[in-house]
Amino acid sequence: MTDDDILAEFRAAEALLEGHFILSSGLRSSRYLQCARVLMDPARAARLATALAAKIPADVRARVDVVVAPAMGGLICGHELARALGVLSMFVERPTGTFELRRGFRLEPGQTVLLMEDVVTTGLSSREAIAAVQAAGGAVIHAASLVDRSNGTADLGVPFTPLIRLDVPSYSADALPPELAAIPAVKPGSRAA
Repeated sequence: MTDDDILAEFRAAEALLEGHFILSSGLRSSRYLQCARVLMDPARAARLATALAAKIPADVRARVDVVVAPAMGGLICGHELARALGVLSMFVERPTGTFELRRGFRLEPGQTVLLMEDVVTTGLSSREAIAAVQAAGGAVIHAASLVDRSNGTADLGVPFTPLIRLDVPSYSADALPPELAAIPAVKPGSRAA
């Protein structure tokens, strides 16, 4: 899949939004990718995950035991990537504000994990999820996402493969360009501001 093919999938799902958005990181942006919309079509989710699996280095694919994704955004894409790789899928969630494995999920000591996200902006959520996996005994050997919108700046502490990189500027609330400041801000994601 080319970048144009991937963006066509997002546009077809009406998942590429334009406006003034508050990202889960607290930063602001004029474009937002609503991955939940692109993933609501199981065939589209499978196509994107299969394309992402093909981008992950073969030696990594051969070593992954389980894909772990953070809830909520990573659930579907994590499951689809696990299916594409032929491994188990689990997720971490934040019942009290900190990621943890629940629902009977457990990792064997040293079990190799690929962390899957829908979108990476600052990498904070990914790093928190990686810490939870490590605390549960897993060894995160790689991370992946459908979209990297960090402009290449996110450091997850492990090698990282996105399906697509989108260089969309983001701003702190007190440093908005005038054209963005003139538009009311909305928070489309799943995490409270």
